[in-house]
Amino acid sequence: MKQAHIDREAGYRLLGELAGPETIEATLSRLDAIAPGFPDWIVTALFGGTYQREGLALRDRQIANLAALAALGGVEPQLDDHVRNSLRIGIEPREIVEVMVHLAPYIGVPKALAGLRVVTAALAEDTV
Repeated sequence: MKQAHIDREAGYRLLGELAGPETIEATLSRLDAIAPGFPDWIVTALFGGTYQREGLALRDRQIANLAALAALGGVEPQLDDHVRNSLRIGIEPREIVEVMVHLAPYIGVPKALAGLRVVTAALAEDTV
């Protein structure tokens, strides 16, 4: 059995690339004040673990994230973060919109429309 590879430093580097250092500090420190240790676990397990696996490019992982979060519904802040992350790594706005349109028959029109509202708001802001 192959052992899982976890790399805390790689996780923080990748999150910095995706979200930007200022976002990491603000978001993680607020969350750590509420749930000490939880942000470190998220970064280490997710960005230092799952994201470090071979088999999918970062771009593909981000598209999967957009689809999963839109399908879940009710997680608009996380979807917003991943829209911004996707833009930072070079996914084009039209591609992100098309992901939401493509999802409609699979996740339902209301969830696809909710996803499009998040995408539209993220694209309209100057900070993207």
